[in-house]
Amino acid sequence: MKKALICGISGQDGAYLAQLLLSQGYSVCGTSRDAQMSAFRNLVYLGIKDQVKLESMALTDFRSVLQILTKIQPDEIYNLAGQSSVGLSFEQPVETLESVATGTLNLLEAIRFLGLPIKLYNAGSSECFGDTGGIGATETTPFRPRSPYAVAKAAAFWEVANYREAYGLFACSGILFNHESPLRPERFVTQKIVAAACRIAQGTKEKLYLGNIQIQRDWGWAPEYVEAMYLMLQQKQPDDYVIATGTSSSLEEFVASAFASLNLDWQNHVVVDQSLFRPTDLAVGKGNPAKAKQQLGWAAKYKMQDVVKMMVAARLENISGK
Repeated sequence: MKKALICGISGQDGAYLAQLLLSQGYSVCGTSRDAQMSAFRNLVYLGIKDQVKLESMALTDFRSVLQILTKIQPDEIYNLAGQSSVGLSFEQPVETLESVATGTLNLLEAIRFLGLPIKLYNAGSSECFGDTGGIGATETTPFRPRSPYAVAKAAAFWEVANYREAYGLFACSGILFNHESPLRPERFVTQKIVAAACRIAQGTKEKLYLGNIQIQRDWGWAPEYVEAMYLMLQQKQPDDYVIATGTSSSLEEFVASAFASLNLDWQNHVVVDQSLFRPTDLAVGKGNPAKAKQQLGWAAKYKMQDVVKMMVAARLENISGK
């Protein structure tokens, strides 16, 4: 039985990945900064919390990382931990850099130190590309990060590449574009939109306040994207891959789609608030997943409109208590 260690298992991707690996017959261990205090709501939501071993680990503490790797001795590590909000990274740039870049470096160094044949998946980010002017970014597109989060993710990406080349580690980065699901917390704008639209459909008189709705993003379905993570570690050689749908939509289109699925006109309920604009933002995010299709056999089945419908349906199911 293969053993997988998922760092950041309490998040959206960690929970879906745990579900996938369990279905593949893996023994799954997940870490959180304080496993005793964490509720692991996403694992509970998916009905798999009892099937996962949970450990406390601080990625920014090398000794903590070394202890857990020595104890678990995993075959595969999926690094999904670290501060995950672009908006929050402007307010907490130091914590973002430490949790993402130092955390990734500690994992790499611990694997090298132990000398075990551990495969590492690192969660990269499309934010590293910055603005590509509407051209689908590939694995060779230069990085032009425009947020502290993107800077941290870019540093982690190059750490992985460096350890792969210098020490022969099996280490990959998945450069994932935006991917959503019902497990998204409401501080992410997609879930904020879906939640507000559902409440308004239920009769509340509230307004939904949003920042720049002209930005465009390549939105996919999170449960599909974790399949790509798994596939990367099943290849003969480690490599980096862009994971995306290849199609961009504006935030305005996302909003319109969410409200339309509830038979509402978004323009009656949404207010654009200048105070919610970020100091720097990407006008267009779009990925070119050709390499993933060719080498991993992976392609996104769901596009933005499908994602919106599934998120709205899950939200309504929760409201009705099914």
